[in-house]
Amino acid sequence: MTKNICGTEVSYTLQGSGSGKLLLLHGWGCDGKLMQPVADAFTDRFQVLIPDFPGHGKSGRPPEPWGVKEYAECIRTLLEETGFLPCNVIAHSFGCRVAAILAAEHPELFRKIIFTGGAGIRKTPSTEAQKRTEHYKKLRGLAESFGKIPLMHSAAEKMEDHLRKKYGSPDYNALDEEMRKTFVKVISQDLTEYYSRFRSSTLLIWGDADTETPLWMGQKMEELIPDAGLVILEGGSHFAYLEQATRFNLIANHFLKEEA
Repeated sequence: MTKNICGTEVSYTLQGSGSGKLLLLHGWGCDGKLMQPVADAFTDRFQVLIPDFPGHGKSGRPPEPWGVKEYAECIRTLLEETGFLPCNVIAHSFGCRVAAILAAEHPELFRKIIFTGGAGIRKTPSTEAQKRTEHYKKLRGLAESFGKIPLMHSAAEKMEDHLRKKYGSPDYNALDEEMRKTFVKVISQDLTEYYSRFRSSTLLIWGDADTETPLWMGQKMEELIPDAGLVILEGGSHFAYLEQATRFNLIANHFLKEEA
């Protein structure tokens, strides 16, 4: 199914026939299919809504570079237009960024919240990382200066492409030029101020071997969110909810059981 929302086509699936409502939000660079193992554990008791974020899966691209707030507004509109309110939400990684803004600014949307490998708190860059960034900016500035010289334009483009591949993250390099602008806006936003405004009970399920969103981020969210608890999946990576699907789904089911 698709809906035209916020200037783009949003693809989503609606599964299950239970009385409860459960929204599943995937991570960056993924799509709703990666949330299917979670959906399968709940479709007997919940209606499960799984959207593809714009720029992902079968959804269209954002009409312009979006930040997290634009993605949040898109999902809020989808929930309203499908009558999927109020609902519970299980979010992974980038999906947690979107759910965090919604939970803080529209607390009436969610009954209960589950975050796993949640992004949203910016890491303090190390001295080495700061130096690397400064070096990249200098070299990119040099490439841009060369690009203004007609005979150097082609060489400058090759230099910029080389710098992007060398200094950019895999997620960044996997995108085209327009989606990179969206990606930069998304990861540049620190959502720390939003967590204290949550009004829903929140469960944080984290892999202790997560290198993308380290465990300390989950611990920090637990401190900030008024009604939150943290469950640690030993040995779990950023995708612990898939690696330890049976355990994850049992824990999530127990947390949501009275909502079904």
